[in-house]
Amino acid sequence: MTTAEELGGGVPMDTGLGVRTVSGGVPCDLVTVPARQGLEAVDILRLRDGLGPVLLCDGDGDTLGFLVPPGTAACWDLPGSACTQTPGRPRTVAQDPPLAGTGWLVPPEWAFGVATDASLLRAALGEAARTIEAADRCQ
Repeated sequence: MTTAEELGGGVPMDTGLGVRTVSGGVPCDLVTVPARQGLEAVDILRLRDGLGPVLLCDGDGDTLGFLVPPGTAACWDLPGSACTQTPGRPRTVAQDPPLAGTGWLVPPEWAFGVATDASLLRAALGEAARTIEAADRCQ
């Protein structure tokens, strides 16, 4: 889990393009996954106190996005997911999501940190995939 101090402080700004950024801060990265696997990972991370803010990335609820520390996109290679840089990053107060057209599943004020640690997320997504595979075999 990444704390606000580790990401640095900043002042929220509206770019006028539907994107909210934080002056003096570094953008966070966003790991997107299918909703079923993402919801399992949310439960796993929540139980282990490792959950950062989570976005609902589309109107249909098919995709979830986990905010992770900046730089994660450069080395993220987990099959079935994608990691991209975002132009905004979370803050520690109630706010709009950093990407226009998204909504919070887990808003920053309910999260254990301002971003989910990438290694914890990778492990939780792997565990979630195994759980889903086992459940599907039982049907």
